[in-house]
Formats: sequence, C-alpha cells, structure tokens
Amino acid sequence: MAEVRNKVVVVTGASSGIGEATALEFGRAGAKVVLAARRLDRLTAAAQAIEALGTGAEALAVAADLSRLADIQSLVAQAQNRFGRIDVLFNNAGFGRLDWLEKLDPVQDIEAQLAVNVLGVIQTTRQVLPLMLAQRGGHIINMASVAGLVATPTYSVYAAGKFAVRGFSEALRREVAPWGVRVSVLYPGGVATEFGSHAGIKRKTKATTPAWMRLSPEQVGRTVVGLVRRPRASLVITWPFRFTVWLNQLLPGLVDWTTVNQFTIPERREELEAAGLL
Repeated sequence: MAEVRNKVVVVTGASSGIGEATALEFGRAGAKVVLAARRLDRLTAAAQAIEALGTGAEALAVAADLSRLADIQSLVAQAQNRFGRIDVLFNNAGFGRLDWLEKLDPVQDIEAQLAVNVLGVIQTTRQVLPLMLAQRGGHIINMASVAGLVATPTYSVYAAGKFAVRGFSEALRREVAPWGVRVSVLYPGGVATEFGSHAGIKRKTKATTPAWMRLSPEQVGRTVVGLVRRPRASLVITWPFRFTVWLNQLLPGLVDWTTVNQFTIPERREELEAAGLL
C-alpha cells in the first residue's frame, strides 16, 4: 500500500464538489495539496480548511482556467516552485451541458465543454508528465464517468469527452509504465454535486439517478485517495453501474431499444408527432 502522507497532489476543479472533497481527503491523509480552479475565494477557504486539520498537510490555492494553456503552465510552475515535485495529478475539472445535440450552442455548450473536459485533461497531464518521468514515478488519475462507458441521449457531447478521456488514459498508461508512472481512470455514476444545476437538464419524464444510487463527493474523494494507496487501471463506482456497463457491452441492442422507447420517444413525443414520425 502506497503512503499518501507528504505526497504532492494537484487537484483540479477543487473549488467545489468532488474536487473540494478529494482535496480535503488528501489533507486528512497528510498530503501537500495544490488546489486549482477558477474561483480563488473558494480555493483559499478549502486550503485553509486543509491546513487546519492538524495532520501536517500543506495546501496551495492556484486560480486557473483549465481551458487556457497559459493558466495550466502557471499552475504546474507554482506547484513545482512551492513543493519541488508533483506525485499525483487528479484531473477532475469538468462540466456538462445536457440536451439534444441540435439544441446545444456550438461554442458555449460544445466547444467550451470539450475544451475543459478533454483538452484540459490532456494539456494538464502534458505539463505534469515531464516532472513525473524525471522523478521515475507518479500517479495520474483522470475523472471520467459511467457516461464514458455507456452513452445515453442528451449526453452526446459530454459522453464524447469522457470516452476521449478513457482512450487517452489507456494509451498513456501504456506509454509511461516503464517510468513507474501509473494512470488510473475513475468512472462514477451519479454524484450529489453542482453538476445538475449547471447542466441545463430539462426532462419531461423526470428520469434521474435514484437517490439511493447517488454518491456523495466525500465517497468519491475517499475512492480517489484509495486509488493512490492501491492503484488500479480503472474503477467503476458503485456496483449497480458495473451491471449497467456489463449489460451495455453484452446486449447493446436491448439497451438501445429500451432507451429509445422508455426515454427518447417520451421525451420527444411532441416533436416526433409534429414531424409525422409517431
């Protein structure tokens, strides 16, 4: 089991939700935590909370927009200048815009989403990787989603981004293994965060992840710290979503039929009737 204490950990998207909860979990384990996001006031408060834990943890708050390469380069430089190394990178920053593809704004909903969810992950990893290769060790943990394994209607762009993270992570894992650098991908299902309030979800069926299946940010944070202690290439949480992934792989036609008839048609009934398709 790998020791977490005194490891230098960079957490992106750390101003709220999973990122903030994970940063606090690393703080409880005595790590040196670099918190990155756009909202500096929230980051500063979280950094102060980490240093007040009494575990010997240290924290550095860095304002950064992960869609901007200059901000990413500044983040990595500040982390290196403060702590001299980076042992763990948790690529968590991201957001979703969920709607039918033709209704998504080409720039605000599509380009902006992929700029953070895909390019932000790749560019941040690209800036950190030379340090880890020189150290002959490190751990990159990329936040995906069950949507990166099972794509559902209104998630077209979000799922595309998470599928991209999946492919990027798999290739990178095989590139850097000889240097002792590990790469993990985490696939959570529904999590109780701000995601839904920003995603623009409009559903006539009110379909959503049942409350009993939703994870808390703290549960995800503990899982991320657990991945550092016991590395795995990928992990789907929790078990009901593993069944969903298995069903989608084994019986994709059944999943298609069920999704279209239980979700797509009820959600788009008025449009389909107006087009003479029902």
